[in-house]
Amino acid sequence: MATEDARAIHHNCRRSEEMIECGEPIMDPRVIEFQCIMPLENIPSVLRLGILSHEQAAKLEHRSVAMPEVQEKRDLKHVPGGLKLHQYANLYFHARNPMLYKRKGECDNLCVLRVSIEVLKFVGVVLSDSNASSPYARFLSPSHWAVLDFDAIFAMDWNRQHESDPYAKLKHKAQKCAEILVPHVVQSKYITGAYVASEVIGQKLQSLGFNLPVTIDSTMFFR
Repeated sequence: MATEDARAIHHNCRRSEEMIECGEPIMDPRVIEFQCIMPLENIPSVLRLGILSHEQAAKLEHRSVAMPEVQEKRDLKHVPGGLKLHQYANLYFHARNPMLYKRKGECDNLCVLRVSIEVLKFVGVVLSDSNASSPYARFLSPSHWAVLDFDAIFAMDWNRQHESDPYAKLKHKAQKCAEILVPHVVQSKYITGAYVASEVIGQKLQSLGFNLPVTIDSTMFFR
């Protein structure tokens, strides 16, 4: 298991109307992968079936890290010109976010899956500039990625800098959960590795048949 991240910036050398010309970064240079918070007990299913939308996962036995009150909002939401929100598999730009913070006490049973940015090429992929359940979230095609506030998305803290401005704090909290929405499923072949909080958790992950690179990153999990 790697203890340091030696990732390189990926470049997209195939053209599509949603991509930038060959040789240029697809997005902000910090976007070298997408991420998905995943309970370890779901890993065997993920390896077989991929990362599923809420709608698809509901047909299987699985554990969810989602907050019930948030899922109620998502269940009612429809992406303009697209699918119901629950028909998308959702990924994050940066999983060290309020969602994972709420589950930090469960980190011994969680990993963060690393997903190739190749999924941006899928037909129907949508970006949200903040938590997709937010009433203020904007939904964008991948070609409009420059609208996203990557400084806010990749910030390590979303509270202390806004102590005197509750509105700014709430806005930043939502921005930290900006999403990549992939219709129905992200196939397992697009998973490139995982982050875990400790060596022990990494060994547990590998015992479940996960043979991709595992990186120990306690900071990711607020440790």
